[in-house]
Amino acid sequence: MSDPSEQGNSSPSLPVPDSDALAHSRQLEAYIRQVMDATGGSIPFSRFMELALYAPGLGYYSAGAAKLGEHGDFVTAPEISSLFSGCLAGQVAQVLEELGGGDVLELGAGSGVMAADILDELDRLGRLPRRYLILEVSADLRQRQQALLAARVPGLIDRVQWLDSLPAALEGVILANEVLDALPVERFRIEPEGLVAQAVNWSVDGFAWQDAIASDALQQEWLRLSAELLATPDTGFTSEICLQLGPWLRALNQSLSRGLMLLIDYGLPRSQYYHPQRSDGTLICHYRHRAHPDPLRLVGIQDITAWVDFTRVAETAVDLGLEIMGFATQAHFLAAGGIDQLLQRASGDTARQRLGLAAQMRKLILPGEMGERFKVIGLSRGMAGCVSGFGMHDLTHTL
Repeated sequence: MSDPSEQGNSSPSLPVPDSDALAHSRQLEAYIRQVMDATGGSIPFSRFMELALYAPGLGYYSAGAAKLGEHGDFVTAPEISSLFSGCLAGQVAQVLEELGGGDVLELGAGSGVMAADILDELDRLGRLPRRYLILEVSADLRQRQQALLAARVPGLIDRVQWLDSLPAALEGVILANEVLDALPVERFRIEPEGLVAQAVNWSVDGFAWQDAIASDALQQEWLRLSAELLATPDTGFTSEICLQLGPWLRALNQSLSRGLMLLIDYGLPRSQYYHPQRSDGTLICHYRHRAHPDPLRLVGIQDITAWVDFTRVAETAVDLGLEIMGFATQAHFLAAGGIDQLLQRASGDTARQRLGLAAQMRKLILPGEMGERFKVIGLSRGMAGCVSGFGMHDLTHTL
């Protein structure tokens, strides 16, 4: 869940963790080694990534270390500027108007800033949801969200509910900003003899890569999707497949009875995702605002992510009976959502404030920043109208 524009800051030299962080990392290392010992000495990379991020009380997203902002590891769009959440709120308002009301469900609400900004803007627009639901796996983040929302929107806090599982029969909008990139992925490499899975074991020097036999599910999925590629990757090509995306989207589909899902993340259509020139895959880690490609170090105290294959998202959605309402770059989605008008309305009294807001907008929309790396896909059920955020430049045909 981090901004890949920071890849320009990639460096093999990372800040040295403090003693508490190192102690935490060693705890998680010991836990993962126990899992390895119980399963024969090595585990698939997807299992390693799952434990590194979500092991109860120890994983990166389950423990209490700061992750977002200046003192964390990465910055998300809502943290950069309220302009982002303001545009989302306008889209949410449009859907709630068509549905005659409903709820909003945010998956993984981070610091709570996006929820606060969306509620504030929906209140201004006169389109507050019945409930603003937050599904958050981190107990620490949940507490931070509760504190921030109580301070920022005290008059609306009674509409906010925290959930431990997906609700049934939701009517409204589901928001997932930088959630898909943190789903565990299978890592593989193409060799003359076929597909080789990459597993993780423990060596005298720490966690290490180990070749393994690819599972039937991984082999079948690669055969299916590689048959659609215009250019076949060569020997040595390494990449990822997120086999968990299907079950994840099926669970959301079962929850949404009517309304819209907006999934926002960095990713590509399949033809670009598995292009032969992208021979090292998309895996990227973030620690203290530095990007690097090694997920086997700093376990439990760094973020591990992979870009999203949006063609896979679209295929799964169609199979589930959802309608694809649009697919766009973040830049085009925000532009269609009226970010210019929001900027004019939000401009401060001083030149410095105005310049600061303009800089925030550039970070969100410029191609070299977040504007093209991040994409937005809209999936709906039971909606008759269009989604205005895709009205400027819809890229669904590229999927």
